[in-house]
Amino acid sequence: MLLSAQQVCAERVRGASLTLYGEIPELGLTYSNLLQEMSREGFTHVSLVTHLPQERVTSAELALNPHEAERFKTLRRLMGEARALGLKVILFPIIWLEERDEGVWRGVLKPSEPARWWASYRAVILRYASLAEQGGAWALSVGSELSAQEGEEARWRSLITEARARFKGALTYSANWDHFDHVPFWSALDIIGISAYYEIASYAESSVEEMKARWSQVRWSLLDWRARAHPSLPLLFTELGYPSHAEGAIRPWHYSASREVNVEVQRRAFQAFREVWQGDQALMGAFLWTWWGLGGHQDAWYTLRGKPAMREVRAWLKP
Repeated sequence: MLLSAQQVCAERVRGASLTLYGEIPELGLTYSNLLQEMSREGFTHVSLVTHLPQERVTSAELALNPHEAERFKTLRRLMGEARALGLKVILFPIIWLEERDEGVWRGVLKPSEPARWWASYRAVILRYASLAEQGGAWALSVGSELSAQEGEEARWRSLITEARARFKGALTYSANWDHFDHVPFWSALDIIGISAYYEIASYAESSVEEMKARWSQVRWSLLDWRARAHPSLPLLFTELGYPSHAEGAIRPWHYSASREVNVEVQRRAFQAFREVWQGDQALMGAFLWTWWGLGGHQDAWYTLRGKPAMREVRAWLKP
């Protein structure tokens, strides 16, 4: 049964993503430590991001993951740890292409055998639906940024129906920031999810006011679309982040666009987001990308750990 809009909107999501890239115990970078840090900082939700391997964009099916059993074991443990810390979990599987070139990503998938690919994808997502139910997850994302496959409405609706039979929590899909209005199956879901890597700056020195002006335009456009298309569905930024380099707010989706570390760009970008969206009831919240990473002032990655942007995030986290 679909959750009511009132039930879902009651959630105030102040979350961050924990991507399972790997652990470096000797440096204190373990998933358990990261969850504990997130809880201490005051986050309410965590997105456990796990990768679904696929060889190339034209592959007829997802690749066999030889470590899937171990990954499921880890996810079960982390869901339990997160819940014990008071963090609500969204399980967030995303396709990870093993063969990637510039411009080649999961948003342009073109499987050589569509029916075979969909059977493969369906089987994997339904396993994660069962895992989400077993682990007491708050929500499950049935897909992320699969722009080229969003037109397969009947297949998506069938998958969502099957996932709902296995998982009783909230279901969402994470559309890319420039493609959310092309998704024809929002009405089958509980939450409109958007990977919000909006380009809010023109150059590295762009001021907070300039970034706020761009965010205000985005906000107006998003809320206008939602009011017209899906007024009963809540809006959630399933990913929102800025790498700590000179182009971090110019091309937030491009983690390697610049080698020039600039943690102040990341801080200004989060300040602009906070000041435009703080207190807006139309947005149920966001998952900041990402908590994983060593962090610090010399780190150009997205992680917020040990960076000035945490001042803005802590202000956003306040009730």
